[in-house]
Amino acid sequence: MYKPLVFLFVIALLFSSCQKEAGWKAAYHFNQPAAMWEETFPLGNGRIGLMPDGGVDTESFVMNEISLWSGSSQDANNPEAKKYLPEIRKLLFEGRSDEAQQLMYKGFICGGKGSGGGGGAKVPYGSYQLLGNLVINYRYDNESDTISSYCRELTLDNATASTVFKKGKVQYNRRSFTSFESDVAVIHLNTGNRGALNFSLGMNRPERAKVAAEGKTLTMKGQLYDGYSGDNGMRYGAKVSVVLPKDGELTTLSDTALSVNNATEAIVLVSMATDYFGKDVDEQLNSTLRAADKKNFATLEKEHIEAYKKLYDRVKVDFGHVPEKEIMPIDERLAAFNKDKNDPSLLALYYQFGRYLLISSTRQGSLPPNLQGLWANTINTPWNGDYHANINVQMNHWIAEQGNLSELHTPLIEWIKSLVPSGEKTAQDFYSSRGWVMHLLGNVWQFTAPGEHPSWGATNTAAAWLCEHLYTHYLYNPDKAYLADVYPVMRGAALFFVDMLVEDPRSHYLVTAPTTSPENAYYLPNGKAVSVCAGSTMDNQIVRELFNNTCSAAEILGVDKEFCDTLKEKCSRLMPTTLGSDGRIMEWLEDFKETEPHHRHISHLYGLHPANEISLDKTPELAEGAKKTLIARGDESTGWSMAWKVNFWARLHDGEHAWKLLTDLLRPCVEKGSNYAKGGGTYPNLFDGHPPFQIDGNFGGAAGIGEMLIQSQNGYVEFLPALPKAWETGFFEGIKIEGGGEASARWEEGKLLSFRLRPSVDRLFKIKMPNNAANIALSVNGLQLTDSFKNGMIEADLKANDELEVTM
Repeated sequence: MYKPLVFLFVIALLFSSCQKEAGWKAAYHFNQPAAMWEETFPLGNGRIGLMPDGGVDTESFVMNEISLWSGSSQDANNPEAKKYLPEIRKLLFEGRSDEAQQLMYKGFICGGKGSGGGGGAKVPYGSYQLLGNLVINYRYDNESDTISSYCRELTLDNATASTVFKKGKVQYNRRSFTSFESDVAVIHLNTGNRGALNFSLGMNRPERAKVAAEGKTLTMKGQLYDGYSGDNGMRYGAKVSVVLPKDGELTTLSDTALSVNNATEAIVLVSMATDYFGKDVDEQLNSTLRAADKKNFATLEKEHIEAYKKLYDRVKVDFGHVPEKEIMPIDERLAAFNKDKNDPSLLALYYQFGRYLLISSTRQGSLPPNLQGLWANTINTPWNGDYHANINVQMNHWIAEQGNLSELHTPLIEWIKSLVPSGEKTAQDFYSSRGWVMHLLGNVWQFTAPGEHPSWGATNTAAAWLCEHLYTHYLYNPDKAYLADVYPVMRGAALFFVDMLVEDPRSHYLVTAPTTSPENAYYLPNGKAVSVCAGSTMDNQIVRELFNNTCSAAEILGVDKEFCDTLKEKCSRLMPTTLGSDGRIMEWLEDFKETEPHHRHISHLYGLHPANEISLDKTPELAEGAKKTLIARGDESTGWSMAWKVNFWARLHDGEHAWKLLTDLLRPCVEKGSNYAKGGGTYPNLFDGHPPFQIDGNFGGAAGIGEMLIQSQNGYVEFLPALPKAWETGFFEGIKIEGGGEASARWEEGKLLSFRLRPSVDRLFKIKMPNNAANIALSVNGLQLTDSFKNGMIEADLKANDELEVTM
């Protein structure tokens, strides 16, 4: 797809840098076409995606549709598994965890081939896949003319990619977007010289595709592998229509390509669809394309931008500006930032890019973003592009609430609800338990069984962690009708642990057995490394949180008092989060030595983030233990791991360390293979590098920036809890807080000057004030308040849509 690097280098010498106008906008640019996929621009409307590479002679657009998965529904449960459970637990309680793990490999794994070892495209588990490639081959009157003034840009403010260049004396302009209104991809091509636009257009896919040109349209359709017999998988399609508003001729070049000759302007419309939700592919392709065909480009673009801005414009951030850095191409800017960190608006851009990616990769009524969000360029996406549920799919949604995109949390919520029937069968077949359970692996086919390798696949608290998102959505958007809808899901997850928890005869604590501390291992006294254990610190923190949230929900709804009494009794018998002999928080329930001291997962700090069990105010000793844990773990890691650490350090109110992790996260990354230790960073198009590309780091890094600016998880709102010196002056607007409301703030020289809070519901809000706060003036809807500031805390009883304003 991409031109040889030597050729690109020669071409790049002919390109001039983008000429940028004065003033900052949320955008980034290159002054040459993409040399690799991770330099292309991600466009998406929450369902369909497009990634243009900006090629001059040949331009490729990778097409995606969020539901396009190979594989099919399967019963991956193993009814024989529960027969092994008593012996597995016995071995664990006798300290023979290595033997327990071997026994699990024999009988306590999923039925079938599981995720296929990450090669799910050829097994029933399936893989998220690209839909295909749209390829435009351009023809020029004088092919030997040189290229100049080349610029391609992604503008986050309007979700549009553009490419502008001159070939000889002729200027060419291209704009692309995936319409939030018309639900089609739109590619607008025009030229400054009448009739100078000539190109052919085709589509392709590595496998299982048929392309046909007919009249003014081009269609590609196929059916994916179902994992069993072959051709009974998901059906998909893409259809292209070309409109010539001014002049030119559209012809059929061949059975599989269209041709445009002597045009000044062309509009390429692309519809994409699958039958995942039970709708006919052809009907979807034709109906969306017919509706879009009736609109001119100005209308298509205007409607798209207006629909997009209803989400994007809710939040603003500003950390200051260095104009000479802001006009640099993004690849050069990232390289410069790696040497000189004085580029505050790069982090504001990164925050908004995280919000942009969520807006672009999911929407109500669709699926949640997967490991690569919406974007993939292969048949077998890394790790199947699935829903890893031991942090990754959860991290994808950390920006949803604070980033004022609450409705984009609902696809995850609906997906969680869809897992319950499968999870109930898994609970019975593996644990003889009521309720429902999910392990690490998740896909669009409701896979809930343990993975094929117990060393990572035995983690059984994924459903409990996912239920945290159900309750968090309520905390940010208090609505009893919603809470009543999701409460049975939370209750079912809690019920599973009521039955599954078992007493460890050594400590007499209740434990989850068997389980793991995700993907990490420890040394037994005999020197053997093993992953499976009887209870882990993260499991305890998650189960405690699940029980507490379920009881809180039940109390709000006025139901299930006896059940909550049971949960409280069980909760009291879980081992508390404990410091080890070295002062760090123990990862397991015994003071084991980890096999990888710098492991990417820091699961035993779940209670610090995303939960609120550990805090500086309420548990200072555990907070200090968390700090020691993070120092021992180290900073350098995979992209998503460094993003999580940003959030940890923000919760510890260490803005400088959080900032340092952000700068590490933005380290230029061009590595394409897998690196589980120290390869993390950011690709040229701002995609997070695990490596390879994994979108959770983008979302987690953006959420970490939000945590540095404002926190509300401890029962009060705290502004600028982890502000680094690099953001000495700035402001934010529209970030959401727990309890229901939006907050804004301004600061100078590192000191809070003013803030505003606008609640969405009637309630009492508490705001913790900075230690240096003085000359405080409070008003609600312009009316001055007195006697509301006591003991370093403001308490304001507000009505929905009131505006509390505080200046200092």
